[in-house]
Amino acid sequence: MFDLHRLRLLRELKDRGTLAAVAAALSYSPSSVSQQLSQLESEVGVRLLEPVGRRVRLTPQAEILVAHTEAVLERLERAEADIATSLTDLTGTLRVASFQTAARTLVPTALTLLREAHPGLRVHLTQMEPEESLSALLARDFDLVIAEEYPGLPNPRPAGIEQEDLCEDPLHLAPPQLASHLAPPVPASDAQSPIAALRALADHPWAMEPAGSAARHWATTLCRHAGFEPDVRFESSDLLLHLRLVERGHAAALLPGLLWDKQPATVALRQLPRGQRARRLFTAVRSGRSHHPAVVACRRALRQAT
Repeated sequence: MFDLHRLRLLRELKDRGTLAAVAAALSYSPSSVSQQLSQLESEVGVRLLEPVGRRVRLTPQAEILVAHTEAVLERLERAEADIATSLTDLTGTLRVASFQTAARTLVPTALTLLREAHPGLRVHLTQMEPEESLSALLARDFDLVIAEEYPGLPNPRPAGIEQEDLCEDPLHLAPPQLASHLAPPVPASDAQSPIAALRALADHPWAMEPAGSAARHWATTLCRHAGFEPDVRFESSDLLLHLRLVERGHAAALLPGLLWDKQPATVALRQLPRGQRARRLFTAVRSGRSHHPAVVACRRALRQAT
């Protein structure tokens, strides 16, 4: 019988990449993690790790073992959910990760609903972009992730994650407010064209999310389809900063509807081309955990909050 704790360490190494990262995540020393994995190799009777420069990688046999470990852990997730369902009161801690705009607008209302319905449930919230939070979900750093998907850019769907749609969030073009008179003229016959509105801002500075993010890839692609390369002078994942730059005429931006939290928009908004007018918001949990009462309650509260 293989030791489950050591199997989880091997799985953590696959997800996190280095012994140091595993040790930091689990509050162990790297030498302790290495020792435990050496003992697992003795139990299994084959090499599980092989050196690659200063790092190690899993052998094919270790990959087989991790696949079986995933199945075992999923069964344990289901067992935990069944036990929680059998209890009268919902208690414990639910660890949630959310990107900024959802954390600002949807989560506070959902927390209020959860507190009223389940006062014994403790919710721990971390603001994190989906590029990181979905990987952290698989690594068991979180129980539920609120994430986004931009038009034309479907997210990878790992086998170990179950997604549930939450809502669609409208996306708009926001020209720089105080500098709108400087924009190149748009022909009157084409004044309402979303593509023309984008092209009219080709020579203006832009505020966008950092390079490498899904939002940045989508925004850059949108501008390129309109025939220009955006002059990105302001990079930040803080969309409130984007909004302030637009309000003061320093930049154009692409802003989501959630930014105003059901209040009137504070800047003029233009429509985007068809097929690019909304991002998809969804919640994600590990396979086997979707029926856990805390997850069910949180998803219900988030749906009410939308």
